[in-house]
Amino acid sequence: MQRKILITSALPYVSGSIHLGTLLEHIQTDTWVRFQRLIGNHCIYVCGDDAHGTATMLLAEREGIEPEILIESFRQEHVRDFEAFHIEHDNYHTTHSDENRDLSNLIFRKLLENGLIFTQGIEQLYDIERDLFLADRFVTGSCPRCNATDQYGDNCDSCGATYDATELLDPMSTLSDSTPELRESEHYFFDLPKFSRMLDEWTSSGSVQQEVRNKLKEWLEAGLKPWDISRDAPYFGFLIPGTETKYFYVWMDAPIGYMASLQNLANTREDINLEDYWKSDSTAEVHHFIGKDIVNFHALFWPAVLEGAGYRKPTKIHTHGFVTVDGTKMSKSKGTFISASSYVQYLDPQYLRYYYATKLSGTVDDIDINFDDFVARVNSDLIGKVVNIASRCAGFITKHFDSRLSAYLHDEELQNEYTDKKDLIANLYEAGDTSKAVREIMGLADLANQYIAKHEPWKLIKEEGNKEAAHAICSQGINLFRLLILYLKPILPKLAEEAEAFMKINPLYWADLSEPLIDHEISEYKPLLTRMEMDSVKKLVNELKSANVSSNEDNPIALSEISIDDFAKIELKVGKIKNAEAIDGAEKLIRLSLDVGDHERQILAGIKSAYDPKNLVGRLCVVVTNLAPRKMRFGISEGMVLAAGEGEDEIFLLSPDTGAKPGMIVR
Repeated sequence: MQRKILITSALPYVSGSIHLGTLLEHIQTDTWVRFQRLIGNHCIYVCGDDAHGTATMLLAEREGIEPEILIESFRQEHVRDFEAFHIEHDNYHTTHSDENRDLSNLIFRKLLENGLIFTQGIEQLYDIERDLFLADRFVTGSCPRCNATDQYGDNCDSCGATYDATELLDPMSTLSDSTPELRESEHYFFDLPKFSRMLDEWTSSGSVQQEVRNKLKEWLEAGLKPWDISRDAPYFGFLIPGTETKYFYVWMDAPIGYMASLQNLANTREDINLEDYWKSDSTAEVHHFIGKDIVNFHALFWPAVLEGAGYRKPTKIHTHGFVTVDGTKMSKSKGTFISASSYVQYLDPQYLRYYYATKLSGTVDDIDINFDDFVARVNSDLIGKVVNIASRCAGFITKHFDSRLSAYLHDEELQNEYTDKKDLIANLYEAGDTSKAVREIMGLADLANQYIAKHEPWKLIKEEGNKEAAHAICSQGINLFRLLILYLKPILPKLAEEAEAFMKINPLYWADLSEPLIDHEISEYKPLLTRMEMDSVKKLVNELKSANVSSNEDNPIALSEISIDDFAKIELKVGKIKNAEAIDGAEKLIRLSLDVGDHERQILAGIKSAYDPKNLVGRLCVVVTNLAPRKMRFGISEGMVLAAGEGEDEIFLLSPDTGAKPGMIVR
């Protein structure tokens, strides 16, 4: 019977680029979704950006743009990066949406009506310099359990303890480096302890992995506390209904964003209805894929909120570990904090999809990327085993047999050995254990290569009486290759698509396993994958090392060196200021109209504290002319003027010597 499944990945935070860690989860989810569709199940895969919180507000403020512009810019960037890695969301939305506001308000009212919301005065850490209450992520200090230093305000990376930010020892605001003070404020709370028994039963039902259940049991036995679901202004998010200065805490509306993304998709499709997936008696399935650092939100708070508001709980939460590189955390200074956009400049995304598949076991174990192993595994398995079968066999068929496969299978027993693995491999995909699935598939690839090596068709083709045998052997090889591609299709959809085109077949499904290609025409073989080169990996790492600021522990103040090639990317020209005007509402910006030789352009420059606009007209300056236009709150800025100084009151525009003309290249 066809299953009806809604699948989600955790929502990436809006202010950061997609990187290897984010990609692990979305590749894992996409692989599982593709497998489910391959076997005939109906799946919807939704996600979106987690847009709310103090961090979004502060970043938009620094950039001089409205938060909504910042959010949409990152959403488009994230969609582009995911598509580059062949990750296909049915909808990629944002938590800052009408759908999410409406659903958050609805769920809040239901919880309120059911007596599950109450208010209570609490003490919070307050940054007196920035005039705001501090979110957990903006407070550091020593862990109150193990005394580890430099820990954030909600949990300890060293011992795993969770706590309130007010419990931190020697707290410090990361926004101003000042010591925060305690202040009292009234907050809204969700009565989580009322759901302790339900959560104990639900987490024991197979809805989470056993190791996750063990961790949750510790929290349950220690006793759950009411959950603070509000934050004080200033804050970027949704106002709590009936209030003017209280906002939903980001972890209140973020998981509701899964529902909102589905609703947004349903607005454009008549075949999708939110209630079909989320009503309390729904027969559909809901699967969340998350990292182990957010288990408490997804496996305690979220199911309790759903239960309290009269909705169904998730069918299963699939939790994975962290990504490390060569056994350590990803590091900018070491060039191992790799963004999706940096990766695709040097390496094929299929390599990473496959490598992650060889590592994922359906557990919360961390995934380590060892670059030597990465290169060796990809080349050995994908190039040396899988595509090697097609490249070895296709040439003979094209050249000697008019690109047509034999009318019979040369080794039905071997063919059956392949198809007999279908249930085992399917069960491994279902369990998320792609590492074992890959081992089984590569074991079959070994059999195919051994079969071809044993029969040596390259020798038989030269013997008149054995040409038919050579034809049958190579045709058998293509049939085995087809089955390998089908088994690998959830992991490597692009390879599968190109292999299907090469074999001139319709898109493969699990039901096609038992149907061999007999007397069938194929195309001329063209390389489906190329070898992965260690030099490309080194270039990627070295460029990131040079592009990133060294970490605090390595060198707190020095910038990494850049190459002459990096510098050559910057286009500097002489510009002449034709007009300059202050911008109403902008504390630092002046709007400049500049003649750069062949045209005029507008630049918004943060030099208001040092210059009177009327004194700038006619002045020559140095302009970065190939900087991408940036949409700011007060208009589009089409470049940057260069200035020097050590503070806002000490800004000096860089000017060329007398005789320079607009448009001259600065060398």
